[in-house]
Amino acid sequence: MPNFVEIRPRELRPALLELDGISRTTVEAHYRLYHGYVAKRNEILGRLAEVDLASANQVYSDLRALKVDLTFAIGGIKNHEIYFEHLGGEGGDPEDAVEALIERDFGSAEAWRADLKATGMAARGWAWTAYDWDEGRLFNYVGDAQNTFPVWNATPLVALDVYEHAYFLDYQTDRTAYIDAFLRNLDWSVVSGWIEAYHIPVE
Repeated sequence: MPNFVEIRPRELRPALLELDGISRTTVEAHYRLYHGYVAKRNEILGRLAEVDLASANQVYSDLRALKVDLTFAIGGIKNHEIYFEHLGGEGGDPEDAVEALIERDFGSAEAWRADLKATGMAARGWAWTAYDWDEGRLFNYVGDAQNTFPVWNATPLVALDVYEHAYFLDYQTDRTAYIDAFLRNLDWSVVSGWIEAYHIPVE
């Protein structure tokens, strides 16, 4: 097992404690879950450093169990870091490079929102807007857990958490109202920055 370095959770930006329609209580509880994913990632990698590689087995083995659960922990870290990073904005219609990509691949911001909301209602855990490098376009993908249905060679740009922990304190079972609140708080400048940093072609 290669050497690994323990990581620490990213700091929660103060703007996330003052979101429109997503309470401070919900955000703080949600952030604690993210802390848990980071802790488990570190713990699992530490245990993998000592696991008996010769006992690996596809039915059951310590190596298999740890490696499967590592994907869940790392997925939880990555999903939530995107989620928290691009909240705290003023929502509305996308701007700049995001607007160009969405209009090209969905026809309009309204069509993209409708598709993302429906994807979020169909998902059991996550919905993402990601850029598929092979097809050269955006698509809204569904996820049922932190580590289900990964699409290789696709870069997530919007990560919508639809697990109940993301909204139950504020909306009980009204997921639609929560998704509307999520969209009201998107920071499009962050998403545009990712498009630029990843050199995603707009034309």
